[in-house]
Amino acid sequence: MDRQQSDLEELAARVGALLLANGQRLATAESCTGGWVGECLTAIAGSSAWFDRGYITYSNQAKVDLLGVEPATLAAHGAVSEATAAAMALGALARSPADWAIAVTGIAGPDGGTAEKPVGTVCFAWARADAQLFTATRHFAGDRRAVRAQSVEHALCGLLPRIGARSV
Repeated sequence: MDRQQSDLEELAARVGALLLANGQRLATAESCTGGWVGECLTAIAGSSAWFDRGYITYSNQAKVDLLGVEPATLAAHGAVSEATAAAMALGALARSPADWAIAVTGIAGPDGGTAEKPVGTVCFAWARADAQLFTATRHFAGDRRAVRAQSVEHALCGLLPRIGARSV
């Protein structure tokens, strides 16, 4: 295992420990990370106590079919948008018993970028079942693997303070 992966799994273990301490469960909805967030979470022994499920919705149709993202949201904002990330997170929550959901959608490259949304643009959402919703957009540098790794790290880091701030 490379250093980067072990660092991500250490971060995932911190997320899991907080979820477990709070009696909460997590679901993921991933596009550009292709399940890497879920892979890091499930690499942790005992993760079945706090990780419920993960959706890999790479295509727009998968986002619609599996998460209930409205085609109008995709048409108006695009797949890489905070609006779509929010719809993905809320869709994951609506389709699971999880307390929290993380969603990631972006352009990892090397192709697919535009002047408005260059390669490295990634949108995130963190949603809680009690209707809290947080979104963010980040622009990461590097090759495809680097953009994806930074996205996984940001998705997990973005959840940590939210779990800690809302203990049960």
